[in-house]
Amino acid sequence: MRNRERVAAVILAMIASVTIAPAMAADPGPADDSFYVPPTPLPPGAPGDIIRWRLSQAGPVKSTVNAWQVMYRSTNALGQPNAVTGTVLIAKRVNPSTAPIVGLAPGTHGPAFRCAPSRMIDVGAFYEQPALNDMLNAGYAVAITDYEGYMPNPRTTYVVGQSMGHAMIDAIRAAQRLPEAGLSASAKVAFRGYSQGGGAAMWAGEQQPGYAPELNLVGVVGGGVPADLTQVALPLDGKPGFGLLMYSLIGLDAAYPDLRLDSYLNDAGRALVTQMQNDACTLELLVRYKGKRLIDYTTGSPVLTPSWLARVAENKLGTNPINVPVLQYHATNDELVDYSQAQALRNAYCAKGVKLTWKTQATDHITLVYYGNEDAKAFIADRFAGRPPITTC
Repeated sequence: MRNRERVAAVILAMIASVTIAPAMAADPGPADDSFYVPPTPLPPGAPGDIIRWRLSQAGPVKSTVNAWQVMYRSTNALGQPNAVTGTVLIAKRVNPSTAPIVGLAPGTHGPAFRCAPSRMIDVGAFYEQPALNDMLNAGYAVAITDYEGYMPNPRTTYVVGQSMGHAMIDAIRAAQRLPEAGLSASAKVAFRGYSQGGGAAMWAGEQQPGYAPELNLVGVVGGGVPADLTQVALPLDGKPGFGLLMYSLIGLDAAYPDLRLDSYLNDAGRALVTQMQNDACTLELLVRYKGKRLIDYTTGSPVLTPSWLARVAENKLGTNPINVPVLQYHATNDELVDYSQAQALRNAYCAKGVKLTWKTQATDHITLVYYGNEDAKAFIADRFAGRPPITTC
């Protein structure tokens, strides 16, 4: 079996083998799934303020780290306050008051509640565990957002940058404001992610100057970035990535109720959406829905209608510069996130004066989840050490 097939098989086997168990809790957060249900109304506060927390089981690193699940205030794509969950981890051997902080934005986990990254971390099924281990072993605190909408009745805003960037930024703020963690408000910060997470990291980088100027941000890493949702989505119809296309429509509809996805669906489409939200994680998105076509689930395509195109345009990266050094990397044979739109983002950032390092690997999307880790790790280490970046613009 080729290397990339082996890597893909390992990822899918990990995800398929998991049975989600209830998380253990510590006061003041509830022990059951109600932890994930935002209080109504939200308590007063600012973005990044902690609403509740409990201990995380932290999967395979449990014995060596202190870890907490958190719910914190953030801001949705419409600029309104919301509540988001996530995980904060730091190695027990590390002095938290001097630790840099990495915001690790997860890749695609799927629309079902059982797929929430914090739940996957708890039970040892987080497929980006190698990246997480690298950050913890380097002595960094790590804040991982679940993104908006993971709850027993999920409404996840998949690939919606205006929501994901805020969720990433506020995960860092929440980590800094969690008294039990003991992290510094002036700690050096880096954003990192791949695929959906790469988009989230770049969005956080673009939003940070206006949304969280107090953060001591020193670098951003984004791999496999879905920068232009139209260019990413259209090639997936009828192809192996159809599940990601359908999930993108579900995510946009969750963020923007005015899009009214249901009005475009036939009965088969409504059944498909319900099935995805009840049961689909990454494995199901890539295997169960492989090769399906949007025309079989809709009465009319929403993808190119003016209202949808307007919302998609609001979530296109590259409009604003990122003011710190950036590492962007992409697979030249990426079959899930179009390579040419990643090149276009690279060119847009370079034109705006971003200090960008651009790297490619001749592999596919899933393989680069792992093969990109060394470059990401080295780039972040250099930023925390204050070394000057090498730009390729």
